[in-house]
Amino acid sequence: MFQYILGIPAHPLIVHFAIVFVVLLVAGSAVYALVPPVRRRTGWAVGLLAVAGPIAAWVATESGEQLEKLVVAQGYPQEFLAKINQHVTYGDRTWYFSAGLGVATLLLIFVSTAIGKRPAAEGESRRGSLLATIGLGLVVLVLAGFTGYYLFKTGDTGAHLRWVDFAQK
Repeated sequence: MFQYILGIPAHPLIVHFAIVFVVLLVAGSAVYALVPPVRRRTGWAVGLLAVAGPIAAWVATESGEQLEKLVVAQGYPQEFLAKINQHVTYGDRTWYFSAGLGVATLLLIFVSTAIGKRPAAEGESRRGSLLATIGLGLVVLVLAGFTGYYLFKTGDTGAHLRWVDFAQK
């Protein structure tokens, strides 16, 4: 399923969806965490990205595994395969961190929306809910940082494989 699209390896085509959706997830979740006034207007879009980004990253890793099998079957040298393995490691980490970011972002959206809709009972403090929102916001920001870093490293190692190593073979 993830091996070919129109006769060419699917991975180079599919990764662009992951790049777009994961970058938008990183940016959208960071803005959502840092700028509370925009939450009401952007929550639905950030929520969609929290689902689409990790799915796109997973599909990219699956198509990458298929391409790796193809390259191994064609007998590429160990030095090249070691570089592919490094790229795969970064890609897996991108998938894991984007999934964590997606879950944390959805939790932040849920908690921040619940706080905004729930009227405070007399004498009730919203301190616990506010602390949960701040804590989740910090988790989202940390995960966004790691996700962005691993997305960059994945793309950088993949580009070097294509344009430096593979093109010379």
